[in-house]
Amino acid sequence: MVKLLIVLYRRPDFDAERFRRYVEETHLPLVVRLPGLRRVMVNWAHPGWPAGLPGFSDCDGIAEDWFDSVEALQAALASPQGQAVAADGPNHLDLSRTRLLVAEEQEVAVPGGAVGAVAGTYGA
Repeated sequence: MVKLLIVLYRRPDFDAERFRRYVEETHLPLVVRLPGLRRVMVNWAHPGWPAGLPGFSDCDGIAEDWFDSVEALQAALASPQGQAVAADGPNHLDLSRTRLLVAEEQEVAVPGGAVGAVAGTYGA
């Protein structure tokens, strides 16, 4: 399983509410049509978190688009549906700041918690 992680930054002329509404009502309906897409998650930045703390991002959220393989992701992005998703980006995203990452997930077991996909426990 691979994920396309998108660090989301809204256009300067969007406030957080307008940005979230646009993503939910306009952009995500395009995303869910991507061929081979297995799961979509949007992690919205917590609105009450203090701004300006060292090490914390000022992004608006992080989206996760899950696919079976890198090849499935590439095919989805090259498809007409993928082109529609890409074409919609400038309508709400600050593309000069938005970042993409293709990643493979590694789940780590937490002592006393759920058992992850990784054998062994870190920090035990």
